[in-house]
Amino acid sequence: MSIPTLAVTIGDVAGIGPEITAKTLLLHPELRELCVPVVLGDAASMRRGAEAAGLDPGAVRTIADPERAANDPGAIEVLQVGPSLEHVPTGRIHPDAGDGSYRFVVAACDLARAGKVHGIVTAPLHKAAMHAGGHPHPGHTELLAEQFGVRDYSLVLSAGDLYFFHLTTHVSMRRALELITPERTGAVLDLAAAFCRALGRPREPIALAGLNPHAGEDRLFGDEEATVLGPAVEAARARGVQAFGPLPGDVLIPQAVRGKWNVVICCYHDQGHAPFKAVYGDQGVNITVGLPVVRVSVDHGTAFDIAGRGIAREDSLVLATRRAAALAPGWSGVWEAARAAGAGR
Repeated sequence: MSIPTLAVTIGDVAGIGPEITAKTLLLHPELRELCVPVVLGDAASMRRGAEAAGLDPGAVRTIADPERAANDPGAIEVLQVGPSLEHVPTGRIHPDAGDGSYRFVVAACDLARAGKVHGIVTAPLHKAAMHAGGHPHPGHTELLAEQFGVRDYSLVLSAGDLYFFHLTTHVSMRRALELITPERTGAVLDLAAAFCRALGRPREPIALAGLNPHAGEDRLFGDEEATVLGPAVEAARARGVQAFGPLPGDVLIPQAVRGKWNVVICCYHDQGHAPFKAVYGDQGVNITVGLPVVRVSVDHGTAFDIAGRGIAREDSLVLATRRAAALAPGWSGVWEAARAAGAGR
């Protein structure tokens, strides 16, 4: 490919997705030198989003096929997916918006499988709205994994050269404890190692955070480090993975922020998300490792409270688009490395 074509899904149309998409595509023309962005969503919602952002709604143009995109920096080229969502109110949970956000992602996956797009960039969806629309997926990551039929995958928060992999994400703490098994831990360690190899860093150290305070403190505060995480690290090291840990999370994560570790594996959602967002804010993105196509997302939600006011910042979506454009040409190497890691375990 000369430059990759990216499917940009606008997420929940009742949230900030349409307006940050409009800002990203119309206020950052330099992105057109890196990729061909094609919006998958709803044209009426995109016009409303552009208007809310103080931009020209007439810039929204519908196209029938990504291969017909002109990549005009003064236009937002939209592939209409399903019926119009013009009736959906801004800033409220609506089942039609939830259904739409689901359909946009499925359409992006279909285009990726057909080879018509080379990457997927996602604006935020609202999980409760998606459930109300009849699609009980925990979130984008799990929906994408189902669409591509993959078992081993990880949500990865990234800022620059720092990557936070996750053993579990959108589940309750009680369920997370059940899901943190030697098998899952080994799978994510192998995914992280495969990702590093594909980036040309085969000896990159990978640090695993402990689940319990002080990484269990020799079983005083929990057994998981001794019975699950530690054995998984030892098994991964026997496979050639440069794995370390489990290390106390309150030690490991500050060390990573200061540059000692570039690749960290967190046990549960807030162990990774809370410190990452506190430090990096809009300078972070969400990458799904383990899919056959690159997918990069913003690292924030739908922000119903400010939707339609034109004040939502597009920084994270701009960064996600840049990162997807950079990763897409070499993503087949990431995918093959991840598949080989799964087959060899």
